[in-house]
Amino acid sequence: MSINKRVRQIRKSKGITGTFVAKKLGIAVQTYNGYELGRRSIKASTLEEIAKILNEPIEKFFEDDLHETEKIEQII
Repeated sequence: MSINKRVRQIRKSKGITGTFVAKKLGIAVQTYNGYELGRRSIKASTLEEIAKILNEPIEKFFEDDLHETEKIEQII
């Protein structure tokens, strides 16, 4: 799962709106939606801020990618 989809999934699981996160980041809602929809790249610094707002360690946004890498390595 891509980082943008993971951000959306985690945010929704916490019952937090995209509007709330956008306001906390000080950006337009459309810009934030672009991050979640994959239309915009999320800078590392922005991802750190999103992680803080959602009260999650930044590693949480990479978990699925890490598990996929481990599966591929086991196959090889």
